Amino acid sequence: MSVSDKEKDEIEKSSAPLIEHLIELRRRLIWSLGGFFVAFLVCFFFAKKLFNLLVVPFKWATKWAGLDPHKVELIYTAPQEFFFTQVKLAMFGGMVIAFPLIATQIYKFIAPGLYKNERNAFLPFLIASPILFLMGASLVYFFFTPMVMWFFLAMQQSGTDEQVQISLLPKVSEYLSLIMTLIFSFGLVFQLPVVTSLMTRVGMLSSKALAEKRKWAIVIAFVVAAVLTPPDPMSQIGLAIPTILLYEVAIWSARLIERSQERERLAREKQEAEETAADKTPDEPPAPAAS
Repeated sequence: MSVSDKEKDEIEKSSAPLIEHLIELRRRLIWSLGGFFVAFLVCFFFAKKLFNLLVVPFKWATKWAGLDPHKVELIYTAPQEFFFTQVKLAMFGGMVIAFPLIATQIYKFIAPGLYKNERNAFLPFLIASPILFLMGASLVYFFFTPMVMWFFLAMQQSGTDEQVQISLLPKVSEYLSLIMTLIFSFGLVFQLPVVTSLMTRVGMLSSKALAEKRKWAIVIAFVVAAVLTPPDPMSQIGLAIPTILLYEVAIWSARLIERSQERERLAREKQEAEETAADKTPDEPPAPAAS
């Protein structure tokens, strides 16, 4: 396949000595690490407020269980536990806040090596990825975490002559690990349409192949949910069902991409046919000179 002059120009523009690539990589790393460090400091400064914000779903669950949400109690059993919990929370929050900047720096580093149409194709997915992650995190915060904590609160029992009192007193580190695991799991699963759409655009997947593997996808969804979530049925089912729905969204997205590519292919073939026909048209003979 011959390479057009325009594509040759793009290749020449994208080529650069190794030292320039290393300098560019260093610049992008500095921006990424600097953004993460600033976001980490901000999150650590507001760590207690952020933690109290993450406890709100627990309070909702307490209210659903018929208990006083103002008496929600979390404990820590080691002097340094809550400090390192705040550090862990600040790192997680810093990564979430700095992710758009980090993703942008990655894109700016690889963009010079891409054709213009490849850059235009990649950009929408760069925007969609953090949006889908936030959608998954919102589902965890507003719905899934309250449901899970309500499930765990329902296991408590009051003390009587025949049974001992059992109360839920979660540690701050354990609660943070639970909600961070859920946010990460749902945010990761919500990237499924982005990944499959990218693979479809580059020709590695097709909507037909995705539809044919639907049964296997359902099984894999429950396996992934069992690995990523706490070992209780509600958590696993709660992640598996959105995963299956997102798989259907991925099939629909792949079909849209295939239709768009088919239209582009037909338009390109039509243009090439017109150019070929124009090249084969013989030149008109010159008009005879007037006597």
